[in-house]
Amino acid sequence: MTASAAMAQTPDDVSAPATVQGPSLVVTIVIDQLSSNLFNQYRDSFTGGLHTLASNGLVYANGFQQHAMTETCPGHSTVLTGMNPASSGIPANDWIDRATGEEVYCLAAPENTLAHGRNTDNGPVGPGNLRTTTLGDWLKARTPESRVFAVSGKDRGAINLAGHHGDGVFWMTEGFGFTTYVEPDQTAAAKLAPVAALNARINARFEASPPTWTYTRAACRALEGDWTIGDQTFHATLPPATGFKLDTSPVLDELTLEAATELLDSEALGRRGVTDVLGVSLSATDRIGHTFGTQGPEMCEQMHRLDVALGSFLDHLSQLPGGVVVVLTADHGGSDFPERMHERGYDDAMRADPAMMRRINTTLKDRFGLAVAPLSYGGSGLMVVGPDNIELADPRRDEIAAAAVEMLRAEPVVVGAWTIEDVLASPLPSPGHSPQELSLLQRHRLSAVAGRSPDIVLALQPNTTTVAGRVGGTLSTHGTPWDYDRGVPIVFWSPGMTGQERFFPARTIDIAPTLANVVGVEMPEAVEGRCMDLGLFDAPACRPVDKAPTATGVVPESRSALRRVVGGLARRLGGS
Repeated sequence: MTASAAMAQTPDDVSAPATVQGPSLVVTIVIDQLSSNLFNQYRDSFTGGLHTLASNGLVYANGFQQHAMTETCPGHSTVLTGMNPASSGIPANDWIDRATGEEVYCLAAPENTLAHGRNTDNGPVGPGNLRTTTLGDWLKARTPESRVFAVSGKDRGAINLAGHHGDGVFWMTEGFGFTTYVEPDQTAAAKLAPVAALNARINARFEASPPTWTYTRAACRALEGDWTIGDQTFHATLPPATGFKLDTSPVLDELTLEAATELLDSEALGRRGVTDVLGVSLSATDRIGHTFGTQGPEMCEQMHRLDVALGSFLDHLSQLPGGVVVVLTADHGGSDFPERMHERGYDDAMRADPAMMRRINTTLKDRFGLAVAPLSYGGSGLMVVGPDNIELADPRRDEIAAAAVEMLRAEPVVVGAWTIEDVLASPLPSPGHSPQELSLLQRHRLSAVAGRSPDIVLALQPNTTTVAGRVGGTLSTHGTPWDYDRGVPIVFWSPGMTGQERFFPARTIDIAPTLANVVGVEMPEAVEGRCMDLGLFDAPACRPVDKAPTATGVVPESRSALRRVVGGLARRLGGS
């Protein structure tokens, strides 16, 4: 399929050349916590957008977020950078500042403010902690007129997809609408302009008719049940027994796709004779999975309502005159809560025993004569700390960490424990290494970032959930190195293409190089993913992995522009 063949008359107020090289729009859809298992479980019952993608798209059945720390921020950081978290600089959703003992959010940017005027959500944010560039940054280096937008239910979903030079980055904050971050030289009104009218419509609609969540399918109602979580009873039903919340309902994704459609139209994306980028991160599957688990009526309804909403969105994309390529994937997988898993045959499903850490801390305190427990959980791992949660100085820290690792390895529930120094000393897997064959240590190496990763890296037995479980709070989670958290769908689609299934493993870091080849844009030489041939828009064949991973047909001026962008970014991030 060529983009020129798909060209049609554009609106009178939008100028476009007669031909465009490659698609006029690249759309990246990331469904937060959509594991391969969940995608395949409902695949045969989809009738809307997910059916279109699964039936008519190019489906990589064995897709992976190949690193160990399978969380939202690091997962999103891989999708449009072509880099693993070890290189993107985003090892987890949060990490501990070793000097202060304070928790640092992955995209914290204290120099910024939030456009809605309140210090809510995760506080001031921005892309500064992301140490790599994205597809949108590469496009803007070649064609400054290209527009890059991203929208999500979470700030980290949108910012990681937009990169450092996005034209608009928006996420939902309840009680306001879609908000964004404001840098010191910007104004909130200007940054919110693309979504101001949408926010007004949403708020007026909800005031007139508050959103609800109930059944649309009898098959989902059949999954109702009561489950004992600790000393509480969880009623799996709709409407949720704990009450309706926008963040934990399908309405969140429906609003996000409404915002994506608004940006398509108001910003004339894909209609201006250059290639634009739109990132769409859909957060409801993750929040529903955490709050209700993945195997009940709540997730069943979420899957089908998301399928319907995506169908309308893809129909809108199909009307673009310049051609569009869509990729769908996930930032990580997920699992059900252990009580239901155990009843359904997973005998090893369990919640981790907090007594293990108390026991190890007591032993370490006695052995080293410490005043406080030395192991503190933070940044998705264990830190070796003293008073006020501040990291101990070497060499005492090293001695305690080594002793803790030895004790942890003796615990039956632990399958791997390493100091961060041991993980960082391990070589990174080669670019051609299959994600299915990575050892536990290699998976953790792909997540490890010096100064940001925890002091001790830990891997528990499969199907061991680290959260205690609280009805109305978190019942299940993710973040493990096991394939139920690493396996994600990877699907490419363009209107009119013929569906195809590819069984060989693919990684989310392969998405950016693949799209760069389709749009003919040059990438940084250090990109870790590999290009995969899609057979779309007359793109040239991908270069072999052992050769320079750059697309062909890029003029020398664009190389200089790319070097300027990457060089400026390197100077900007030099102190982080």
